[in-house]
Amino acid sequence: MTWQNLDYKQPYNIDLTENKRLIEQAQLDASKSAAERNRLGQFATPNTLAIEILSYSKTLLPPNEKIRFLDPAIGTGSFYSALLKLFSIEQIESAVGYEVDRDYAETALKLWANTLLKVNLEDFTQSVPLEQENLRPNLLVCNPPYVRHHHLSIEKKNFLRDLGIKATGIQLSGLAGLYCYFMLAAHEWMSQNGLGCWLIPSEFMDVNYGRKIKEYLLNQVTLLRVHQFYYDDLQFDNVLVSTSVIWLRNTKPNYDYSVKFTWGGTISEPIFSKIVSSKVLKESSKWNRATILDTQKTSIKSKVKLSDLFEIKRGVATGANNFFILSAEKISELGIPDELLTPILPSPRYLPDDEIFADAQGNPSLKHKLFLLTCKQPPEELRINHPSVWNYLQQGVEAGIPERYLCKHRSLWYLQETRYSTKFLCTYMGRHQSKNSKPFRFILNHSKAIAPNVYLMMYPKQHLATLLAADPELLQSVWKALNSIPVQSLIHEGRVYGDGLHKLEPRELANAPADLLLEALAHPPQLGSCFVRQPQSCGDVSC
Repeated sequence: MTWQNLDYKQPYNIDLTENKRLIEQAQLDASKSAAERNRLGQFATPNTLAIEILSYSKTLLPPNEKIRFLDPAIGTGSFYSALLKLFSIEQIESAVGYEVDRDYAETALKLWANTLLKVNLEDFTQSVPLEQENLRPNLLVCNPPYVRHHHLSIEKKNFLRDLGIKATGIQLSGLAGLYCYFMLAAHEWMSQNGLGCWLIPSEFMDVNYGRKIKEYLLNQVTLLRVHQFYYDDLQFDNVLVSTSVIWLRNTKPNYDYSVKFTWGGTISEPIFSKIVSSKVLKESSKWNRATILDTQKTSIKSKVKLSDLFEIKRGVATGANNFFILSAEKISELGIPDELLTPILPSPRYLPDDEIFADAQGNPSLKHKLFLLTCKQPPEELRINHPSVWNYLQQGVEAGIPERYLCKHRSLWYLQETRYSTKFLCTYMGRHQSKNSKPFRFILNHSKAIAPNVYLMMYPKQHLATLLAADPELLQSVWKALNSIPVQSLIHEGRVYGDGLHKLEPRELANAPADLLLEALAHPPQLGSCFVRQPQSCGDVSC
């Protein structure tokens, strides 16, 4: 459905209308629950940011070019408001917005009734682009819905995947959020040499599913500039996501070209700036500041990486920690036998120290001990052999635990991943403000406990395991060497989210340098060749 007030040449006051829009926006946001807005990815662009984005966009356009404006997720019209403030009405040839939410679309129509804005109440990804080149938008600006992949149905993902392939020939990962599909879908809409501007989460630059988006930005259009706001400079209320702004021109490059990267501050006054060749960007697995600015990357200089010494796995993802991880008191109350329990570590914030000792039974010497319910028998056997466990599982059925995502995809909904205890662990995420001002902690574990998925479990490979078995005192040396890895090396390999939350995936930790461990091991030369590798660039990260 398309709405437009044709009496748009009446005089109007843009500042007055913008003040009304802010009031309407606040009322609409308040009328929806936080969970609903999160599911729909509805996070309105602050007007000050919209003006800053359009101000810079204006510098990339020919001074007198007629503007054909498109916002594929217009909301109440923050970007359109900025457009009217910065461009004369005579210069704007057309303005079109798409909005899937009727409340926001009707509000936009009411607010901008005396302007030429045409509002389409429909899903942009299901709309058809104009065929006439001279009618296609030459200024596309969008803050697409920030809908994570798990809020997209299988049918929707399949439709969006096919849409991306049709528009660009690129197939996105199933882990990609809706904003990635918006970018690819919009490609068919833009005029040749048209300007595109996207306000999107920064995470695509550092995760595996973002690789295809980076390929699109480098190969199918000309990437002009990338501005990344600092992780602690959140642009949206109530959403902990670091944000970037991308400018591109719809011109396919046939040569190596330069891209402007800026970080921090504002778009007009960034704190850091660097010109980077597209060739360098194609060879970089990450586009974060550490990767772009640090030309002497530790991970590339290092002859040995942690992946040469350890097999690294994430801890157990139970699917329902509150149900499957039990306290000693709860176990006693339920009467669950020891043979169906595995000791498991608590969250890192409950560890008083980074070295975990064991009691006489091999359990962690912690005040509050936890155990993972570990059943492999089918329900009928449990009912006969372990009725107390079967009864407890029935409580889980009544609570809907089997319908949770991980449980639903198991052969037995209560069957847990197989993990064995290991001496070395690394916390999966953290902040600089945490203990010792380090976002990541290496843990030395003397117990038989395994770990939940807030840890990375580091299993020594054969040659390191042989050294440790021959000389157990090396455990302390290896642990201290792990804790001596420069914090910036780990941050460089990982990714950072809003509010300063740093995260490391298994393959990212595996890519960290291990030179200090070799020094700690002081192994004989003939064993050294087992570890040393030729320098190579970073591999892809997992997600």
